[in-house]
Amino acid sequence: MSGRRVARTLSVVALAGLLVVSAGAAYGAQASRGGGAVEDLIPLPDGFQPEGIAIGPGGTAYLGSLADGDIYAVDVRSGEGEIISQGPGTPSVGLKIDQFGRLFVAGGPSGTARVIDSATGSLLADVELAAAGAFINDVVLTHDGAWFTNSFAPELYFVPVGPSGAVSDAPMTLPLTGEWVQQPGFNANGITQTPDHKALLVIQSATATLFRVDPATGEATRVDLGGASLPAGDGMLVVGRTLYVVQNQLNQVAVVRLNASGTSGVLVETLTDPDFRVPTTVARYGSSLLLPNARFGVTPTPDTEYEVVRIDR
Repeated sequence: MSGRRVARTLSVVALAGLLVVSAGAAYGAQASRGGGAVEDLIPLPDGFQPEGIAIGPGGTAYLGSLADGDIYAVDVRSGEGEIISQGPGTPSVGLKIDQFGRLFVAGGPSGTARVIDSATGSLLADVELAAAGAFINDVVLTHDGAWFTNSFAPELYFVPVGPSGAVSDAPMTLPLTGEWVQQPGFNANGITQTPDHKALLVIQSATATLFRVDPATGEATRVDLGGASLPAGDGMLVVGRTLYVVQNQLNQVAVVRLNASGTSGVLVETLTDPDFRVPTTVARYGSSLLLPNARFGVTPTPDTEYEVVRIDR
């Protein structure tokens, strides 16, 4: 398998570490099972309109549809897939998979968070986070629950998950304070954890600014990137102390080397690929990064083609 990454190196650093998700230890160090390489381009159903992606330890990628909320599961090695869960008719945006094989799905304008069994496609929970007019955009899983962003309001939502895996139906709302100033348009977008797992990182699309958020108080502080900004910031992924920020309309991924607490970082590299067509977010499988092309700017039709692009990490 030949590498397909095209990189513009800003400085030289070592990129290493462990994937910060609840199921990360099971992913292994290779993007293969039985010698099968990850596909460079993974086709999705025509008209699907993907946004979020999550990858299970067996190499199955799960994607949500902005069109109707369907969940599509695809083998990253063979490219074979199928719809495993019919959507509610409203978008599925960001999603993550936990150690129990459950998908936590941000519900966009529905204002909800859904929990879906990835094995059966059945709906396990449908939690109301916000009233109409919200846009529940992205989700990150922590040791005790799931955090969701709302792009239209200065607040995060926390859905507690017990030690046995029980999902609470009583979410908590955390207003964003401190240096966070709400702007017109899209605000809180991608969300992930700091390398030390003690705080959250949230990208504010309207200002191209990365914030560190205290999950206990909601106090948001700008991450010191040495003057660098992150325009068109969307989905994010932390691997060790390396942060990947997808810059959707720019068709690139910013690579930031963070300190452990996530208070500061350095933009060290920018990754791109000729097959990028407005990627929205990123997930890791072995040594590969996989990004769904949302093709924003193209009027979607039932015949519009979509795909997931693999690049080397």
